[in-house]
Amino acid sequence: MLSFKKKALSLFKIAGIEVNGSKPWDIQVYNENFYERTLKYASLGFGESYMDGWWSVEQLDVFLAKVFDANLENKIKPITMLPYLLKANFVNIQKGKRAFEVGQVHYDVGNDLYSKMLDRRMTYTCAYWDEYGNLAKADTLDAAQENKLDMICQKLDLKAGDKVLDIGCGWGSFMRYAAEKYGVNCVGISVSNEQVKRGNETKGDLPIEFRLQDYRDIHETFDHIVSIGMFEHVGYKNYRTYMKIVEKNLKDNGLFLLHTIGTNVSAKITDPWIHKYIFPNSVLPSAVQISKAVEKLFVIEDWHNFGIQYDRTLITWYDNFKKAWPRLKDTYDERFYKMWKFYLLSSAATFRTRQSQVWQIVLSKHGKHNGYKRICQ
Repeated sequence: MLSFKKKALSLFKIAGIEVNGSKPWDIQVYNENFYERTLKYASLGFGESYMDGWWSVEQLDVFLAKVFDANLENKIKPITMLPYLLKANFVNIQKGKRAFEVGQVHYDVGNDLYSKMLDRRMTYTCAYWDEYGNLAKADTLDAAQENKLDMICQKLDLKAGDKVLDIGCGWGSFMRYAAEKYGVNCVGISVSNEQVKRGNETKGDLPIEFRLQDYRDIHETFDHIVSIGMFEHVGYKNYRTYMKIVEKNLKDNGLFLLHTIGTNVSAKITDPWIHKYIFPNSVLPSAVQISKAVEKLFVIEDWHNFGIQYDRTLITWYDNFKKAWPRLKDTYDERFYKMWKFYLLSSAATFRTRQSQVWQIVLSKHGKHNGYKRICQ
């Protein structure tokens, strides 16, 4: 055990972190088994030991940003990665019934939780806080999310009467906004029972439709297609299939906007802790993987990276979650609180350190002959 502790202390020192130190980003260790558990099982042991109360830190997001900046996660050789790699190589873990697992595990966890954590429209993707074209700087989460939704509408050049498909529609924030502000008709698909149920119950007279459906089962034609925060669940084995389906269901002169979290390095699997507790079967795409998937199907008209904006969005979600906890704790236990806190703040740290990105990519089937102009420039 002493060798594990010595190794861990040397790694923390690289990141400027002291064990049981006095700074707000210094880790406080309560169980000496923490060192062995973390070095053997990496992120899985690290995250689970936090959930179990083996360690804490006052400023978790700052601590994790220091860990990521020092690249400590790549200095550990865990014993847990091989099964994930083998499964990802030989099994299509996002196909068939598996495509619905993330809906059941994550998005169905409770509308009460999401309604208190998110903005009034329940938009569960990165907000846009800065000035951008004719979009004003946002001071609230509601305004920042509306900025993002309007930016998407402008990039697609939506017109009244357009028929739009939203792949991975969530609770319908984009569809509601686009129908209200731009007069379009929307069809949204989701793998979450709770999202579809709530969406159909609350859509009122808006010309929007929610379906519990996998993207592989779409057989219609749309003026435009949008996917906001769903591509992370597609999986590298299915990227090309996904793009072929979008191309088949999009009119020749239509636009497809893909909004996705991205990673700097191509991968086949996600972080084991994220897979087990947050997003089963998910994996972040790289720019290379996306470009290869769209080759000979689409022309990339625009590629916009605003990943740094997700840091502030996630911190705001965490603040909302923390504030609402007294009203939620009768439904969710203390271990869930630590799990959710670790998820939100570790995610914020990955965007703060630029390990993760947010991309909005506009694609056309044949290229805009007069060129594509980003409406909100």
